[in-house]
Amino acid sequence: MPEQSVLVVEDTQEIRELVTTVLERAGFAVRAVGTGAAALEEVRRDPPDLIVLDLGLPDTDGTEVCRQIRAETPCYVLMLTARAEEVDLLIGLAVGADGYMAKPFSPRELTARVQAMLRFPRTAPLPAADPAATAESVRRLAELEVDEDSREVRVDGAVVDLTRTEFDLLAALASRPGRVLQRETLLREVWQTDWEGNLRLVEAHMSNLRRKLVAAGLHSPEIRTVRGVGYRLVAA
Repeated sequence: MPEQSVLVVEDTQEIRELVTTVLERAGFAVRAVGTGAAALEEVRRDPPDLIVLDLGLPDTDGTEVCRQIRAETPCYVLMLTARAEEVDLLIGLAVGADGYMAKPFSPRELTARVQAMLRFPRTAPLPAADPAATAESVRRLAELEVDEDSREVRVDGAVVDLTRTEFDLLAALASRPGRVLQRETLLREVWQTDWEGNLRLVEAHMSNLRRKLVAAGLHSPEIRTVRGVGYRLVAA
């Protein structure tokens, strides 16, 4: 099996070298650059499996780099930042990042997060050959349609632009309407990890998902929070 590749985008040389060394020791093929422009060049030349992306780059804000990367490749994006404010977390995840780590971080934690993401490489789902199977892949709940084959979400027939992670969260809820899914269950199904430090990711992605569905005009069903437990999709 070929080595999985990681692109490290970090302007501080000491951190760039640290992340590179840690991930190389974990068995990854690592490239490293210090600017957003160089990152985009590397992505276009040879897309990696995962990008460790600093939010505070000298030439371009990391969220804009993430937005451009997401338009060109489905690779995982794990953001690093010294800014831990909630707004930064939400903005970063809204533009397509899959994870978020605040500096300073533990090298062991970083390795674990990268390994968890890459345990299930991203591939586009194949279309169903059987028309009946295709029909079963579309879940219709009031005004909402979740098409798992095309990975499209529609509200009253209009497509809603979701990130991969937002789609996976909604698909998990739509597959069991009315049932409460614990945050830990969503972590395992969407991120393939049991590490509880990721629970904040579930909340942030769910916040973005709700905002997009409401902006698209969805009234029913709605995602409801079961305090201290998780979320469920129910008729409004």
